[in-house]
Amino acid sequence: MLKGVRNGARLYAIDPRRTTSAEWADAWLGIDVGSDIALANGMGREILAEGLENRAFIARATTGFEAYRESVEKYTLEHAAGVTGVPAEVIRELAHAYARADRAQICWTLGITEHHNAVDNVVAIINLALLTGHVGRYGSGLNPLRGQNNVQGGGDMGAIPNKLPGGVDVEDDASRARYERAWKATIPPKRGWHLSEMFEAMDHGQLKTAYVLGENPAQSEADCARAVRLLEKLDHVVVQDIFLTKTCEYAHLVLPAAASWCESEGTVTSSERRVQRVRKALDPPAGARDDIEIMCELARRLGRDWGKPTAEQVWDELRSLSSWHKGMSYRRLEELDGIPWPCPDENHPGSQFLHDRLWKEPIEGRPAPFSPVEFEPPVDTLTEEYPIRLTTGRRLDSFNTGVQTAGYASPLRRGETLDLAPEDLERYKLSEGERVRVVSRRGTVEAPVHVDPGLRPGLAFMTLHFQDDVATNLLTIDATDPKSGTAEFKATAIRIERPGAPGSARRAKAAVTAGSPAARPAKAAAR
Repeated sequence: MLKGVRNGARLYAIDPRRTTSAEWADAWLGIDVGSDIALANGMGREILAEGLENRAFIARATTGFEAYRESVEKYTLEHAAGVTGVPAEVIRELAHAYARADRAQICWTLGITEHHNAVDNVVAIINLALLTGHVGRYGSGLNPLRGQNNVQGGGDMGAIPNKLPGGVDVEDDASRARYERAWKATIPPKRGWHLSEMFEAMDHGQLKTAYVLGENPAQSEADCARAVRLLEKLDHVVVQDIFLTKTCEYAHLVLPAAASWCESEGTVTSSERRVQRVRKALDPPAGARDDIEIMCELARRLGRDWGKPTAEQVWDELRSLSSWHKGMSYRRLEELDGIPWPCPDENHPGSQFLHDRLWKEPIEGRPAPFSPVEFEPPVDTLTEEYPIRLTTGRRLDSFNTGVQTAGYASPLRRGETLDLAPEDLERYKLSEGERVRVVSRRGTVEAPVHVDPGLRPGLAFMTLHFQDDVATNLLTIDATDPKSGTAEFKATAIRIERPGAPGSARRAKAAVTAGSPAARPAKAAAR
């Protein structure tokens, strides 16, 4: 992005916080947390009102346009400004700049997806790209910037509940039968549970065993007190990881694994769908095993002998089934320095654009649908008792729950803090470094205060990096998007107390009664 800015590209940053990325932008849209749909719909209406839509592209490559036009009609610039907190003139400027640009991209991260209406947020963005034709062409597109280096690859390999490797729908009988024949096994014909549904199933006694690979749900789940309570009551928990995480404390069995980025052979897939080789540089420590070895040994003990395949042999089996990866031999991956899927055969260079089919005459496959969506506010409402909006995220020096970073020093690291706007420090008569109690409807933590001029009054920020010291996810709400299963990490209602203040201990004790119906009214309403 910075290379683009230096080459003359215009950058608009949409973020509740004035981040370092925003400092490079032509304009910063300091949006109120959770109002993304209102902003996107407001931009869409302005583009339509000024006749800036790509009518030719809409006519030949999309469906549902009239329903979309009707749905955004009420999102005037004034209405969008009132909901989002972004001045109407700035919304107008961005809408015109995006629509008039020869090439334009929308890039987003977890600030869009960690909401109770995550899929609708993404759909609102997709609508803008379809409205302007900024998709499937060089320099234009929709780019979800993944939070981890192989999220795309995990999904491509079938690590999502409704897909088999290569993006095949598990409920498609003909496709599923092809995999069943290759694997000599019966595959359940219905989609499985995503992570949030797994915890719901634990709560209802439907899921009694968990196998956790490279995940730390005891600290990474929203409302983590509830997550721990549910993990504790399972009949059997297996954790496979390179570190002894907090989740391991609730496991009946821990399987030490190799570090896949340096102790294993394999592949990794980036956000641009580029599959690249990962090469083993070190042997794992004594007692740790490669994931493939662990899986094959587990299968053998369960009565299925898969032998001792190499990573390349596993990959070749995948290529025999996935049309996306068919032309990606290890040899070609090395020769071409990675290949973006789909790559249907060994003469194919890989697909530079995923949706260039929409520009072909005639278009290939189905037209792209407009999908009208409506703004919904965050589930955890602000009240006099909980007047501050807490949003969570990462800092540059650390990663997620700190499992892979907290054990190493960084000159950038300063530990967990409750970041507040200068105006809020003055309003609450707080000082830099003062320790306060942070209370939500689900739990309470203590943390030192840090002033952040990039925050607006009424908005607080914390990370998840130091859960052993400050368990931020005791505060967050596990209201989840029914379509994706993502929890609303980005929008928690809190209040600030001084430890020892009159009445604060009683209120904090009530708030930390995690899991009780009274403690989670917003979640019940969301469902």
